[in-house]
Amino acid sequence: MRAAPSCRPDAPRAAPSCPPEAVLPARHRLRASADFASAVRGPGGRCGGPLVVVHATRADSREQQPARVGFVVSKAVGGAVVRNRTKRRLRHLVADRLTLVPDGTDLVVRALPATAAATGAELGAELDRLLPVAVRRAAARSRA
Repeated sequence: MRAAPSCRPDAPRAAPSCPPEAVLPARHRLRASADFASAVRGPGGRCGGPLVVVHATRADSREQQPARVGFVVSKAVGGAVVRNRTKRRLRHLVADRLTLVPDGTDLVVRALPATAAATGAELGAELDRLLPVAVRRAAARSRA
């Protein structure tokens, strides 16, 4: 005797969990490990607070390409559910602030353990404070 399927194939699908405007577009995503390493360890700007650390770097070869953003959320932040929720929250907040980041800039936002308990308003205020400083430092180091 076969078990009944867990869901009906003809059942209507639920709406997406987040609206399309809240998603970070693919062209703005930092994916390669080497790109993460160059943004974090390279000659760029870094600015940190109690919730997140923002690493920024600019490359002349990417001057005409859109800014890219990557996220680092370690196990110190929490279990898998908490880490994924934290990444989603940060991705949404950074997507709203992409206009602050000039073309050709790579950003890495590293979440600290306190990020898991922070509210969206606290995270947004922290990003509003840190993003311009990190971008300004990266631009100054790329000119030098």
